[in-house]
Amino acid sequence: MRRSKKTSTRAAPALHLHGRPTLRVLGTEITLLEGVRQRAEADLGITLRFENLDFISAQRKAAAQPWAYDVYDQCFHNLDIVWFWRAIQPIELKRIARWGEVSDLTKTGRIHPGATIGRGDAPVTKLYAQPNGSLNSVPADVISMLPTVHNLDSFAYNAEAVDGELEPNTSWAALLDERWAGRVALVDEPAIGVFDAALAVQARGEMRFDNIGNMSTAEIDRLIQILSERRRAGYFCGFWKTAQEAADLMRAGQAVVQSMWSPGVSALRRRGFPVRETVPQEGYRAWHGGLCLSTHLAGRTRDAAYDYLNWWLDGWVGAVMARQGYYMSIPERVRLNLSSAEWDYWYEGEPASEDLPGPDGETTIMRGETRSGGAYRQRASRIAVWNTTMDEHNYLVRRWAQLVASGARNAVSAAG
Repeated sequence: MRRSKKTSTRAAPALHLHGRPTLRVLGTEITLLEGVRQRAEADLGITLRFENLDFISAQRKAAAQPWAYDVYDQCFHNLDIVWFWRAIQPIELKRIARWGEVSDLTKTGRIHPGATIGRGDAPVTKLYAQPNGSLNSVPADVISMLPTVHNLDSFAYNAEAVDGELEPNTSWAALLDERWAGRVALVDEPAIGVFDAALAVQARGEMRFDNIGNMSTAEIDRLIQILSERRRAGYFCGFWKTAQEAADLMRAGQAVVQSMWSPGVSALRRRGFPVRETVPQEGYRAWHGGLCLSTHLAGRTRDAAYDYLNWWLDGWVGAVMARQGYYMSIPERVRLNLSSAEWDYWYEGEPASEDLPGPDGETTIMRGETRSGGAYRQRASRIAVWNTTMDEHNYLVRRWAQLVASGARNAVSAAG
């Protein structure tokens, strides 16, 4: 359905006639930065309260306690759960001023027609809310989540510890290479970590999936069996929930090869740590975040929430996200808020022409460095799978928990 021209006009700010409205935003460390909160308060004339949890805890609270937050800042692969429990309400596109500028990666699943869409929960498959309550890719006047920050993830390594035995252009198979036994860590989130492991197992030829983005119970069982055997043998040094935990594992020397998110890489680079991100031959594991409105929102508070959603697409916060390695759904607005050197490095894949700051202002990128994987268009053209809540998600969660817990029991046994 085509939007009327009226929707391209910037939505007017909410009328704040009785003091400052307060918005409670539930999310994770990925986007709930203090600098973002302060700038949004100043720009919008509202009070923001950020509740920063790990992915699983945020997801559980969002689904079970919609009255406890106003805006949910998470990822498209969480939508099946919060939408099923009617914890969030549809977003009216007529109130999103810059919807016409949102990129094709979100709206069609491809950065350009020749790019791979990737298996699993590509955002477009859950973007539009239909009159019958379903979510799919058929354009409608309302959406489930406002698409914002996203990235193309892989794994990282300590360049000094591996001593030239790994290069940025490598395979997911390296994540399960016996050379790194006892020094490998995975992210402890079944809708994320399972795909890092699955891509590695498949690249090693240990098993194949009919659809890696929607595994059967038999495939889940086989994958968990393979990982459990390594777990019992002491192959994994840990499972982490936050980017800071991942950075700590590598900085302490416990992990030399591991799943890694951009904020963790940035944290290590700020300290001069020799961390490098890989460019997997098989393609990236992609994710796409966004903002949802709690089902209870109404009236003046909902108006303030729409102001906040529109503010996220204006470009300033997209520049902050770029400085920690993330992309935004309207790149050209971000470009207006980055220096030419920053834009060329983060989005165009060119060598840094000067030292570049991270989101906190400290130098993260040194002059001459080049981003792994190259330009945004190039990286986004090579998506193997998206973070996904599969049909057998509940079964996967139980099996994944068994995998993670088995290592804890082994550690207790060894200590005893």
